[in-house]
Amino acid sequence: MTRRRNKDDAWMPARVYRGRSAFEYHPASGGAIKLIKLTAKKWEVLKAHEDLMSELNQKDNLAAMIKEFFLSSDFLDLSQTTQNDYTKYSKKVIGVFGKVPPSKLEPKHVRAYMDKRGLKSKTQANREKAFLSRAYRWAFERGKVDKNPCTGVRAYKEIPRKRYIEDFEYSAVYERVPQHVQVAMELSYLCAARKGDVLNMTWDQISEQGIYIKQGKTNVEQIKEWSSRLREAVARAKLLCRDNVYSRWVIAQSNGRQYTDRGFDQGWIDGRAQARTDTKMALDFTFHDIKAKSISDFEGTTQQKQEFSGHKTERQVSSYDRKTKLVPTIGSRNASK
Repeated sequence: MTRRRNKDDAWMPARVYRGRSAFEYHPASGGAIKLIKLTAKKWEVLKAHEDLMSELNQKDNLAAMIKEFFLSSDFLDLSQTTQNDYTKYSKKVIGVFGKVPPSKLEPKHVRAYMDKRGLKSKTQANREKAFLSRAYRWAFERGKVDKNPCTGVRAYKEIPRKRYIEDFEYSAVYERVPQHVQVAMELSYLCAARKGDVLNMTWDQISEQGIYIKQGKTNVEQIKEWSSRLREAVARAKLLCRDNVYSRWVIAQSNGRQYTDRGFDQGWIDGRAQARTDTKMALDFTFHDIKAKSISDFEGTTQQKQEFSGHKTERQVSSYDRKTKLVPTIGSRNASK
């Protein structure tokens, strides 16, 4: 048995370590499973470990199957964004079906889950069913189950989001959010980048050619060419840290640390709320809608918009292209200005 470098951790069970934010169990097959937050007491850590071992040893339940899926190469090969989403969706699914043997779950059970979950959020019901189906597909291919109970269960019809941010709305919020959110807004708009790709952007992605971005969802790699406005946004990012503080993150706190989703979102929410109060406008758009504004404002064909945005299909581009089209009427193009 390997000795621990830190003698203070000698009390911890085998394969349990301190992670960045939580105690973790590291299976022999690789990966890490979060046990409990780092501020937990020793007895709480030991209990969390005991509960996990009991769960892993009990192979014939859905929670164990999902954990095994999370440790598989199939899961680890997914983008980090998808891994995070699946981890989030699994909590609701395990909360309901965790103790059920995988072979006992039937379409009628999934339908009942969808019906109840859909009362609160049809979109989340669809996402959680899609995750469950993906986990069962992995298990089916390996002979762990003989069917996928999600097959044939109809998803809710989702209405595509059509919200387009007008220039004056963008400016109203931009003028009232903190500087780091302003920089993030500009990077998202100018590069058609998701919030996650912006917050995870590091200085080694900045080059003479432009900004290297690997799309978190599609894994498409691009270098976004420089414009004067993009250069200005990056120059402002360099001022976010205190003097003599270096950070590898482009969007960084004054102490150089990376923003968490919650920490960043608070600045966005507070600034948007202030803009609503000051302007009396609804300003009912999300940060993610900035990417849609970017693609909508980009001048070019659908194929050119697809290349710019990094989407893999024209259908994906169409869902983001939300600006109302200006079309001619009879005689309008010949009318005198």
